[in-house]
Amino acid sequence: MKSDDPDRQLAAALGRVPSGIFVVTVARDGVATGMLASWVQQCSFQPPRLTLAVQPKRAIVELLPAGAGFTLNILESSQTDIVAHFGKGYALNEDAFHGLSIHQSGDGGPVLTEALAYLDCQVVQRLAAGDHDLFIADIRAGRVLDEGQPMIHIRKNGMHY
Repeated sequence: MKSDDPDRQLAAALGRVPSGIFVVTVARDGVATGMLASWVQQCSFQPPRLTLAVQPKRAIVELLPAGAGFTLNILESSQTDIVAHFGKGYALNEDAFHGLSIHQSGDGGPVLTEALAYLDCQVVQRLAAGDHDLFIADIRAGRVLDEGQPMIHIRKNGMHY
């Protein structure tokens, strides 16, 4: 990058921090939904935990109080069709899983049967973290469903999606 603008340089450098592409699913109080997520990271070995960053205005946040279960569906690198499906975004009253093969596992959300792997999680804590909220969750179970490489995302600009 040839720009000498420090803000553009920062945005470009921050965008090079790789992240995965996941589908977070929740089934609670008769509502089942899912959303794309990229800011997910394991944060503890014992107990096994992860962090998930979500914009607080997202509808799915209503379904994620402390103690709630959710499922992190880990996508395979070629599953751009699932990215396109969940990239539209869904209101809580819309069928986010129309046309997809799913099954229920534990207390989390639906498992995408085409996913590379999944983790069933339980929210432990929610913290404000700038323009996103950070959910800390215990990982209660997980399974590899297929062989392959997880989907990785590199952004050109680290200041927006």
